[in-house]
Amino acid sequence: MQVLLRLNRVLIALALIGVTAGEALAGLGQPSPWQLGMQQSAAPVMDEIIWFHNFLLWIITAITLFVLALLVYVMIRFNARSNPVPTRTSHNAAIEVAWTVLPVLILVAIAVPSFRILFHQLTIPPADVTVKATGKQWFWTYAYPDQKFEFDSLMVAEKDLKPGQPRLLAVDNEVVVPVNKVVRVQVTAADVAHAFALPSFGLKIDGYPGRLNETWFRATKEGVYYGQCSELCGKDHAFMPIAVRVVSERDYAAWLEQAKKRWAINDDGDAAKIAASSERATQ
Repeated sequence: MQVLLRLNRVLIALALIGVTAGEALAGLGQPSPWQLGMQQSAAPVMDEIIWFHNFLLWIITAITLFVLALLVYVMIRFNARSNPVPTRTSHNAAIEVAWTVLPVLILVAIAVPSFRILFHQLTIPPADVTVKATGKQWFWTYAYPDQKFEFDSLMVAEKDLKPGQPRLLAVDNEVVVPVNKVVRVQVTAADVAHAFALPSFGLKIDGYPGRLNETWFRATKEGVYYGQCSELCGKDHAFMPIAVRVVSERDYAAWLEQAKKRWAINDDGDAAKIAASSERATQ
């Protein structure tokens, strides 16, 4: 039994090292080399997701260690050499009740915070900014319905990357939102199924042609946050990243004025960016 206790301590220590190292290596807004855990949180929903993930890690670690200890104990205590005369016990009411009730209690302990997180994700508070994201093969079109402009966002080719821009994640036109404001994201698709995902915000939602899905986030830190389409949508699925720049309210207001002039939708409902997009597509 002393060996089992030491083994349990070693495994628990390794689990703790893995959790803390993962949090230390996890990047903010984009993946990091040798990352073990999730990306750092920049939104309240992601805070809850990380907490729930760590909570489940403790539960499954305890269950795994308990089952391992039982297996080792049975192999040592009840092998033919240690137990030449096997017991004839066929039923044990206490054990049968325990292995029925304890899993139920564990599932209830998991379900309660899970439902709370789902409720938080699906209940969209009054929005300060609304952004509509339309997935296309293979780029994103973003519209600000309240401001009446929209633009295309395409991945920056590797040869055109500027210092600090991550490969396969940087885009030519980023979504810009103000910090500490509720952003409602409406997601749809123009051709096939796509998925809008931003790990640091705990955000992932599918977009389908002819259907409008909604989600939300409230970024608590300024910076650039990257994601990708998370639905297999064709040969260039890996090349339609998402980039959201979170700025101060003053910088957002200044960007908004420029964006209205650059990408304003005309009276026919078409965006002024069509010519520029067509030219870029032919290059």
